[in-house]
Amino acid sequence: MTKPVLLVKSGGEAAMPEWQRHFAILAPDLDVRWWDDATVDPAAVRYVLVWDPEPGRLGRLPKLEVIFGSGAGVDFIASDPDLPRHVPLVRMATPGAAQRMGEYVTWAALSLLKGARRIGMAQAARRWDYFEPEQTATDTTVGIMGLGHMGGAAARMLQGIGFTVIGWSRTPKEVPGVRSFVAAAERGAFLAMSDIVVCLLPATPETRGILSKPLLDGMKDGAALVNVGRGSQQRIEDILAALDSGKLSGAVLDVFEQEPLPPEHPAWAHPKLLVTSHLASLPPRSERVAYVAKLIAAHERGEKLPNTYDHDRGY
Repeated sequence: MTKPVLLVKSGGEAAMPEWQRHFAILAPDLDVRWWDDATVDPAAVRYVLVWDPEPGRLGRLPKLEVIFGSGAGVDFIASDPDLPRHVPLVRMATPGAAQRMGEYVTWAALSLLKGARRIGMAQAARRWDYFEPEQTATDTTVGIMGLGHMGGAAARMLQGIGFTVIGWSRTPKEVPGVRSFVAAAERGAFLAMSDIVVCLLPATPETRGILSKPLLDGMKDGAALVNVGRGSQQRIEDILAALDSGKLSGAVLDVFEQEPLPPEHPAWAHPKLLVTSHLASLPPRSERVAYVAKLIAAHERGEKLPNTYDHDRGY
């Protein structure tokens, strides 16, 4: 019997031996092949694991049953105008993703609090730069935009080291110890209380470009920003202008509308900005393979798949 084919486009062709090694252990009944393997019959492909497939390609796989995103965000997949919308699109939601996101957000908040960008620049220049950070976690309120699974995990970790945490979301959320602000009517009050604003919102038409001048103007003078949501949600030129003017005291950005961020982009060199390469919550390949293998087995049993993308809601 011919094995069903799983095509992989994540991490480049050089990553394929690792993907294949893990799948061989956890899903030996799959034929795991590289995305551009010319020997693969498109009609044999039942599953794909992809990050940024070229538009139109998924629509040319006539027997495709499930599309697995290799990251939590599926923007690059869902934006394909020819995407076969009847095929379930499953977001990567491994058990360790929320833990990693919480760790990253906590690191980012502490980095802003303790002047990590300034420290790194001084070390690179071999310059002894003594200064005294004024605030501690117990003096600081972190406002999280998006109190879902990952936002809740981040809130608990931040609370654990003394930060006061508040949240803003489209609908009311209940996270122990976190005051919830809801919808546009309460956003101003949320921003006015936040010393550090963290964006963990999903990518929807409503959140596109939300981190731009109108929102930044509503923040406290000297507040800081962390974006671990989506690159499409920020207007980087507005963020850089707010950093230059002092409206923002600092920022940590993990996502960008153009990725990789071009080497000539001014964000790389800005003295108040920490740039990371979309790595906030990315699980190792072994963990992602375990997740995909488990869901393929569930699909083969006829079970409904969790964490499927809703095209109407946009997440």
